[in-house]
Amino acid sequence: MTRQVEAARRIPLNRERVLRAAVELADAGGIESLSMRRLAQELGVVPMALYKHVANKEELLDGMVDVVIGEIDPPVRDSDWHGVVRRRILSARQVLLRHRWASQVIESRTSPTPAVLEYLDSMIGAFRAGGLSVDLTHHVMHALGSRLLGFTQELFDDSPSPGTAEADRDADPDAEAVPDAEAAMLRQMAARYPHIAELALSAAHDQESTVGRSCDDQFEFEFALDLLLDGFERLRQQGWSSTDRPPRASA
Repeated sequence: MTRQVEAARRIPLNRERVLRAAVELADAGGIESLSMRRLAQELGVVPMALYKHVANKEELLDGMVDVVIGEIDPPVRDSDWHGVVRRRILSARQVLLRHRWASQVIESRTSPTPAVLEYLDSMIGAFRAGGLSVDLTHHVMHALGSRLLGFTQELFDDSPSPGTAEADRDADPDAEAVPDAEAAMLRQMAARYPHIAELALSAAHDQESTVGRSCDDQFEFEFALDLLLDGFERLRQQGWSSTDRPPRASA
């Protein structure tokens, strides 16, 4: 450990090195484990040395977001806008699966970072190059939301909780049944909210593919993404315009 610290001290400190070290710390222990003091220790410098490269913790987080977004595959020239957009969004998702803290930090930013703005600008450019009007592209961006960056916010988590008998059996076929009191509570909840219970007990999710806190595995992500992209293409072919919408009914 001492040799590693000494070796780190001999490498000139710069902004990129600070940001990449911060990303590695967050990857290893979560964003909550990251502090300026711990980052300085990792780099083998005093905390004040960091402030020559990042003004404060918020600027550090902004820079970390830019490092992560920079890992998304670059845009490619292709007449198939649908394929271009799909590949980049799925690339963004894979990046966030490598950096599971990143969606939380992206959402916490009060304004988009330069890398996020550049990414969004290139995605808008892909829609426009594919023949989508400015009007349709505007609504497409709203419809995709954070999905453009590889994650979504779900209405609720419909994955079975670890305490249910179904989850216990999946984890260990020989596991004991849940206590009678808990089973009774589950039956009571199912009776009161039958449709939620039906979904929760029938859903099969890959917990390793979850981004953030939501129930959002790869299949579900691609399923919704493809529905949206196919819908956008139909609207493009129809020459859709927001001005063609029927007037809203008066209250």
